[in-house]
Formats: sequence, structure tokens, C-alpha cells
Amino acid sequence: MDFRTLHEIAKQAKANLNKAHWDYLIGGADTESSVKRNRYGLDSWVFRPRVLNDVSEVNASTELLGAPLRIPVLLPPIGSVQVFEEGGGESVASAAREFGVLQFLSSVCLPDFDVVAERVPGPRIFQLYLVKDQGWMDDIIARAVECGYIGFCLTVDTQTYSRRERDILKGFVPPSGSRIEDPDHSSQARMNWDTVAHIKGSFDIPLIIKGVAVAEDAKRCVESGVDVVYVSNHGGRQLDHTRACIDALPEVVEAVDGRVPVIVDGGFMRGADVVKGLCLGADAVGMGRLECLAMAAGGAPALLRALEIVEHEIKTSMALMGINDLKDLNPSLMERTQPLTPSHVLAALPLLEEGY
Repeated sequence: MDFRTLHEIAKQAKANLNKAHWDYLIGGADTESSVKRNRYGLDSWVFRPRVLNDVSEVNASTELLGAPLRIPVLLPPIGSVQVFEEGGGESVASAAREFGVLQFLSSVCLPDFDVVAERVPGPRIFQLYLVKDQGWMDDIIARAVECGYIGFCLTVDTQTYSRRERDILKGFVPPSGSRIEDPDHSSQARMNWDTVAHIKGSFDIPLIIKGVAVAEDAKRCVESGVDVVYVSNHGGRQLDHTRACIDALPEVVEAVDGRVPVIVDGGFMRGADVVKGLCLGADAVGMGRLECLAMAAGGAPALLRALEIVEHEIKTSMALMGINDLKDLNPSLMERTQPLTPSHVLAALPLLEEGY
């Protein structure tokens, strides 16, 4: 598609969506402080560039769980991605495969995981919400393994479905909300470290735990055999008043101590944001809201274009920082300062407010 900037993608997304779906995309829990703080955290970090390094060729490729990544970006699990474009998870899968990044397919998006695997072959990770008993979970995991998924992701920050007042005031219940909820959300709420031990002892598939926010849990993940630790606060959509994910990242990275990969998401909207996460020790960065904006703007082609723009931004930022390879990104290339503008969910796209 002919989008030149991420601003244009977001503008088109807003034009295409009704009020309920737009608010569902940009909103968060209760006061939406966690949403704002995610962006505030990212805006609080500035670069300390180095000069006179040869950056004529910049390498931004990497890998995760043996799968090559053209850039260190992941497409996180979005439960209701089909409300933004009718192809849903299949459209995301197509864009991910064509560009060369990993998709996390949510168990509460459409089409179902086995259908996506059949229609769009290729490596991807399956994410599950527990809505029934252990036998049901075991069956789903076994089927995901049979379908060729290279990793299994358990989201652990949804013990109950949060209060999202933008949705409540309009009476909007997203498909993911209705599908996650069993009568009392008891299956997801009862999940504990025994669940992790059971999965690791029963299945030969890498396990990713998504929703880690503190060093203590990160350390226990590694000790429990978890293969990837995923720092996330659900985009600010679950617990209100959490730290920015980028601020939680350093202590998690320290606790993991290089033993397993670390992923982070939460407010990351631009290529420069991705570079910040990598400087602080993440191996890859999830960009969920950008995924949704692109899907709403034009489905798989728009998402592919968004990834191309992010790739350009990543490589441009690295070159201007004097870095030609991801392995050389490190905390010394950044420092904390005060953000210049008020933080909100789309603060990374300031030209939207100027009418561009």
C-alpha cells in the first residue's frame, strides 16, 4: 500500500473504525494510567549516540526459538483482531510470513489456530487463555504441537477481565471478552506455578510466559524451565497503575541473566521505541496496537507496509547512533530525562493532532 508514514496508517484506521472499535483499540483499564505510563516510560529514555563508526551496512535481523526474524519485532496475540479486519488472525499470519517476523496467534481470535496453520503455513506461536479444565488445555496444546506451532504462550495477567470504562459506557463487549470469560473466570484465576510445571512436564514445546513484571517472577520462570520470559502489562488494559513495561524490563533482564530470551511490549509504536527496548536487554519487541492500527487501515497489506516503515526507522536510528549490528546495542547508549510532551496512547504519532 502507498502509506508513507505510520501517521497515515493511524489516521486511516481511525477513519475506518466505528467509535466502539476505536475506543477498544486505544483504551485501557480504569483511569488508563497504565496506558499513559507505558508511553511516558518510553518517552523518558533518550539516546546517547556515538559517531565515526562505519554504519554503511546495518544488520537488524535476529532469531527467536530458531525462527529467523527480519527485524526484532513480534506481532503479539490480539484477541479480537478480527474486529479491525475480517481476515483476523489469518491476515496477520499472511503479513508476518511475507515480511519475516513471528506472529503470536491468540486463542480468542478468529479463525481458529488449526485453520490458520493450514491456510498460512509457517512458524508462529500459539497463545492460550484457560477457559476450561486441564484436560481441555492439554488437548489444545497437543493440537497446537501437531499443527506445527513452534512455541506455546501462556498469558498470566488476566486472572479476571478488567474494567474498561470506554467499553462499559457504550455497552461494548469485544469477542475476546466474551470468549475469555467462563461463568466466573475461575479457570484463568486458578492458574498457578503448578500449571507451568504441568505444561513443561507434559509437552515438548517451548513455553513463553507473558505478563511478567518483576524480577522475582522472572527468576522463578527460569527456575521452572520457562523458555522465554515476556514482559508485558497487557498494553495497560488489565491492572491499572502499573509501571511502564520499559521500566520493568531492566530488572527482569537482570534476573534472567541471559539464560533465556526476554520479550517486551507495552506502548512500543516506532522503530526508535524498538531500539530502546533492545538497548535495555530485550531480545525482541511486541507492537500490538500498531498491529491493530495497520489491520484497521488496510488488513495484511497495510500491516506489511507498517513493518517496512518500522524496519526503516530501526535501521535509521541504529545508523545515527553509530551502531551497525543489534548485538552492539546496550544501556550505555541511553539515559533518562523528562518527556517533552504529555504522554498518551498515540503520543508517538504527534502529527495526528496537527491534522496530517
